[in-house]
Amino acid sequence: MTGSDKTVDLKFEVALIPVSNVDRAKAFYGGLGWRLDADFPVGDTFRVVQFTPPGSPASIHFGTGLTSAAPGSASGLYLVVSDIEAARAQLIERGAQVSAVFHREGPGQPAVTGRDPARRSYRSYATFSDPDGNGWLLQEVTERLPGRVDADVTDFASVADLAAALRRAAAAHGEHEKRNGGEHDHNWPDWYAAYMVAEHGGKPLPE
Repeated sequence: MTGSDKTVDLKFEVALIPVSNVDRAKAFYGGLGWRLDADFPVGDTFRVVQFTPPGSPASIHFGTGLTSAAPGSASGLYLVVSDIEAARAQLIERGAQVSAVFHREGPGQPAVTGRDPARRSYRSYATFSDPDGNGWLLQEVTERLPGRVDADVTDFASVADLAAALRRAAAAHGEHEKRNGGEHDHNWPDWYAAYMVAEHGGKPLPE
């Protein structure tokens, strides 16, 4: 592979959202527990504020002199979570008005009240908006579809995500032990590791 053929990393870093009142938006996102990375004013005509959601590799910008888009016109901003009920409860506790959880049987299907009964990945949602009406969508993802992540890299955005992955591995390993006569598997750490890496990369899960 030549230098010109090599794919250059293009890491999505920031999404810009339009707001009408910068200080109000700053108080809202700060109240949610998002990390304040920057607040740079330049006179009266320019200001940029950056926040990063917990565990997220990407951030948001808002401020003064950044965009001509109408305040509140951003929508469909996805926040992926491993436990949608826990995420919803925490956001509500911190001041957001979050919708009831709903699920869809598949892409383009109508919304059905409640979390997906089988806890299938990509199926359960909830929504909330900031004070200007910029719309956020929570989506529960526990197992990635093949090709959605780098199969050679396994990482977790937070302690909660890692704990949830361990619980899923523990439940699956319990079934594994039952299928093998109920005997204790002394190599369970290897099995857990294989399961968690396969789940993260969208590969076939061990049995």
